Amino acid sequence: MMTKERTVYSTSVVEIGAESGDFKSTKMAILFGDEAPDALRPSCFIVKVAPIAEHINAGMILKIDDREYTITAVGKEVQTNLGNLGHTAINFTGATEAKLAGSLYVSEGEYPDFKVGSKIQILAK
Repeated sequence: MMTKERTVYSTSVVEIGAESGDFKSTKMAILFGDEAPDALRPSCFIVKVAPIAEHINAGMILKIDDREYTITAVGKEVQTNLGNLGHTAINFTGATEAKLAGSLYVSEGEYPDFKVGSKIQILAK
């Protein structure tokens, strides 16, 4: 019997900053809601601010369109920043220790092809 995944968080990309792709080489993507500061906005994937249904933990799944990554570590500021501002930095490095408080760390994998309309979800099994 398969257990259904629960959606913990769901949003979509509404704007792509001109320099957001520059972070691909460092395996990082910065998400920010529409209130992103002007100085940061070009570096961000702008998303709709959305509530988080439950606490985000390692072991959950980050899904970007059709790509899935296992969450390996969660910085202590992620819950607050993502829920209130739509802001987090996603590190596709597989790190198991959250060195940066505002960062979400996920398993290594092919860097997602973010587009306007891309769906970003956090799922719990």
